[in-house]
Amino acid sequence: MKSRSQLLLEKAIAAMVSAIEIYNKPAFRYRGETFSILAINGWELLLKAKWLVDNEDNPESLYIEDKNSDDIESQATRFLLNRSKNPRTRDIGFLAEKLVEKKLITKNVWTNIQALLVIRDNSIHFYNSTMQVANKLQIVGAASVRNFAVLVKEWFDNDMSEFNFDLMPLSFMTLPSKTEALLFNMEEANFLEDLRHLEAGADQSDSRYAVTINFEIKLSRSNDTDAPEVRVTSKPDAIPIRMTEEQDLQKYPWDFKKLTDKCRARYSDFKQDKKYYGIKKSLSQDESNGLCKIRYLDPRNEKSSKKELYHPDILKEFDKHYTKAVS
Repeated sequence: MKSRSQLLLEKAIAAMVSAIEIYNKPAFRYRGETFSILAINGWELLLKAKWLVDNEDNPESLYIEDKNSDDIESQATRFLLNRSKNPRTRDIGFLAEKLVEKKLITKNVWTNIQALLVIRDNSIHFYNSTMQVANKLQIVGAASVRNFAVLVKEWFDNDMSEFNFDLMPLSFMTLPSKTEALLFNMEEANFLEDLRHLEAGADQSDSRYAVTINFEIKLSRSNDTDAPEVRVTSKPDAIPIRMTEEQDLQKYPWDFKKLTDKCRARYSDFKQDKKYYGIKKSLSQDESNGLCKIRYLDPRNEKSSKKELYHPDILKEFDKHYTKAVS
């Protein structure tokens, strides 16, 4: 027969796995809110499982004593009861603070749980509607999932590698319009400020546990046949992947002069003539090949001054038209 602590551990893992599965369903409209609710449920069950292990699996160690009981004749301890007349158990805040005192969890773990509690409470008692809130959930949730998996392994020697403990990055979600992203009410503003305050209190010396985890998505070449294919496209219904100017410059490091110098050094029959300009123009106009990036002085006006930047792979196309020099 399984102990109470083992049953709570299994329920805790099931709750967290369910939270992740729901979060990773892009079409699930209440995904963020549901994740925060289930993840907190998982955390409370995990802390209770640890508490029972450290208290000889005695459920009364979790019960809240009724110190105002009128039954002074009975020697039995009286406990506060919930709606179903069962003993009320200690909440996640009490357990976390006690475990911090015993140095069984770090300040960062508890701060992360508090941040997730803020999101959970706002989800249950009001609503979340802005991209800023969704982004906060992403970075708080990712850290929470990682902390959870580490503690399950540390406390119960249970390896979570069989589960896909990853949250799909928000970059692969449909983002709101710029106007919508800037509109949030006083309650949401207070909510975001509360999260910022918690993030600021993170213990930077604690490298094992995190309050938040930031995401950065980079495009790179891969020889893995199972890797998802990404194409450069102007289709309005395509999944958006946003790149910074710094990432653009890393991907397209050559300007016209650099490209020309590379061709001159690479080919024995190269000339900077109409043939060269024609090949370059055809490659630059085809956005799908990913070999050229056009940067406009005014991104809102395609008639403004522009500069073409090139990916080094463009030489593979020029190889079809020129003869490589013998080294």
